[in-house]
Amino acid sequence: MESAGAQERAINRATDAPGEGPIGLIAGNGRLPFLFAREARSRGHAVICVAHRDEVEPALADEVDTITWVRVGQVRKILRTLRAAGVDRAVMAGGIGHVRALTAARPDLGAFSIISRLRSFRDDALLRAVADYFAQGGVRIEAATSWLQEVMAPAGHVAGPALPVGAQAELALGWEVAGLLGQADVGQTVVVKGGHVLALEAVEGTDEAILRGGRLGGKGAAVVKRVKPGQDARFDLPAVGPTTLEVMHRVGARLLAIEAGRTLVLDAEALHQRAKALGITVWGIPPEGP
Repeated sequence: MESAGAQERAINRATDAPGEGPIGLIAGNGRLPFLFAREARSRGHAVICVAHRDEVEPALADEVDTITWVRVGQVRKILRTLRAAGVDRAVMAGGIGHVRALTAARPDLGAFSIISRLRSFRDDALLRAVADYFAQGGVRIEAATSWLQEVMAPAGHVAGPALPVGAQAELALGWEVAGLLGQADVGQTVVVKGGHVLALEAVEGTDEAILRGGRLGGKGAAVVKRVKPGQDARFDLPAVGPTTLEVMHRVGARLLAIEAGRTLVLDAEALHQRAKALGITVWGIPPEGP
């Protein structure tokens, strides 16, 4: 008799077979929707995209088979769009700005149905409730990362100069604090320097946390980005790319530490080039810690 793990792998092989029906893409900001769309189409899948207005780059329309634009909170419209196209599984790829989600949401009856059953409005609880809503409607939410394993960060040196002397203490502090921050489901990023915590990511997002921390601590700050404990791999995994390095460069931050195997490295070639040019070290911390 096959083990549960073997059965699951067999199911995954079957559902990922080239041309095995359309796949839904619920798109937010950043490069991840583009990477997923290209990979899915290369495997022969039609990509049915539902994209959030003011978050998704219009150019994504050229990478998918169909695209429907929605406002944040229009979950029933998303579900109906996907089901009408024959989609029974989808991925959530890309983020939604927290401030925009607070100020520009247009919740429909589907959103109110989800909200009415929530006991907590923290990110993970909300996203799991959204995934459950889609599953009940006939669309199973999968992890985009299962399609994009090659863009996950390796352990150790990733890009840029060698790890600075004495950086292990900064990594250990940032790692510990980021873990506590994640337990509270607040954010994923911590900025540290000289044994001091300069900034914690909250609703403003990673870039603003880096800018705030760098301005407070001056040049030489370290940025540590870690997956939340118990993180659901289907949504909101940490991601870094060349833009992250440009933000760090503005305030003189010199070290970016990310969790290996659980952080997405977007536009890797460009990231390597910019890390070298800007003198920023990118380092992968194994899941057990530095």
